[in-house]
Amino acid sequence: MPAARRTLRAAGLTPADTAPARLRVGIVGAGRVGAVLGAALTAAGHDVVAAAGLSTASAERAARLLPGVPLLPTDEVVAAADLVVLAVPDDSLAGLVSGLAETGVWRAGQLAFHTSGAHGLAVLAPAARAGVLPLALHPAMTFTGAPEDADRLAGAPFGVTSAPEHRPVAEALVLEMGGEPFFVAEADRGLYHAALVTGANHLVTLVAEAADLLRTAGVAEPGRVLAPLLTAALDNGLRRGDRGLTGPVSRGDVGTVRQHLDTLTERAPDSVAAYVALAQRTTERALATGRLKRHEGAPLVELLDGHVPGSLASERAEG
Repeated sequence: MPAARRTLRAAGLTPADTAPARLRVGIVGAGRVGAVLGAALTAAGHDVVAAAGLSTASAERAARLLPGVPLLPTDEVVAAADLVVLAVPDDSLAGLVSGLAETGVWRAGQLAFHTSGAHGLAVLAPAARAGVLPLALHPAMTFTGAPEDADRLAGAPFGVTSAPEHRPVAEALVLEMGGEPFFVAEADRGLYHAALVTGANHLVTLVAEAADLLRTAGVAEPGRVLAPLLTAALDNGLRRGDRGLTGPVSRGDVGTVRQHLDTLTERAPDSVAAYVALAQRTTERALATGRLKRHEGAPLVELLDGHVPGSLASERAEG
């Protein structure tokens, strides 16, 4: 019997004499995340009975990862399920949950979890008022729609938000899907998600930006140049934090930074603002942690402030 079902029974949340041996699962949003989680729940012994997905890509992904599972309208998926997985875009989630509540399709005793990092439990309130057990289970992992996504789920950290009495159920579901749960308080959910976006989404942008600059510099295969350097930098950052910082800012090499700005202004003007913003934040962190002495950082601060766009420069001056 799946661990989540045993946990529910032990907590008295389902009737022991009538509960099925496994949960009937409905996937709302058979996209990159939903289809992978559905496959993981199937592997854990649950029964994915229906899925909803509007795009052709979702249908193809469901056929590959959830073979034999019918694609149905969303309200029919919810009606057929004991556990509803809501894997839809952040901005769509609130309207979806409240819209389903208006149809009366939610029912007491159901479980529902969403996969949004930005939301906690509040967005599930319309379902909870109907007697649904609400959970927020966010896989802190990037999913691209590639076949290796299912492998990435193994050992992936999940940000869990739940009522204290429901935490064992949330953790059991995450473990069944192959993940590792950690708790995020409701009030911290927004900051938690902003941190992940800063680290993951912006990292992709940063890597792509560096690769484009190398191509402009005539490097035909920028990946070969960046891979060992960025791998080492990521490892240093994860293990040592700010102590892993290297480069001209950490040394106070204002001349080098000035040369970079002059070169970017001439060769890649669209990259100047990003370089300045990152160099400013790096300088601030280096100063705060003592990696850079005040007298070493002052020329850098002055140089970088001089390259801030007009409106931002005036705001900093007034501050």
